[in-house]
Amino acid sequence: MNTEIQTLGQKPVFKSTSWFLSRQTTKKRTWKGLKQIVSSEKSLPWSENVVHYSSINTPPSFLPPEKLSDLSGLSAPYTDPQTRLRFANKEEYTTMIDLPMDITAGYLALRGATSIVG
Repeated sequence: MNTEIQTLGQKPVFKSTSWFLSRQTTKKRTWKGLKQIVSSEKSLPWSENVVHYSSINTPPSFLPPEKLSDLSGLSAPYTDPQTRLRFANKEEYTTMIDLPMDITAGYLALRGATSIVG
């Protein structure tokens, strides 16, 4: 096929500059967010077996959630028994023991853990 195009002297469509220039517009392309896509999908009539954004459901994972450090986000094998904050190494622990209680409570709130007991 390439030899036929070359023998006829025609350029392929993707190499034609007139085609590229005709595709350019001054209008800025707007992208839809996920909420816009889901709301537009809900308004359309769908059959039962069609898969779309709002119909995708996944089962819960069988693996336990990974424990991450509250300060750095690294894998945290240690937990401070007093504050219940997780830490990865001794440098984080030294930083963590100097934190005031309101900062500690903020880290626990970000993680969704219960408040400090005791």
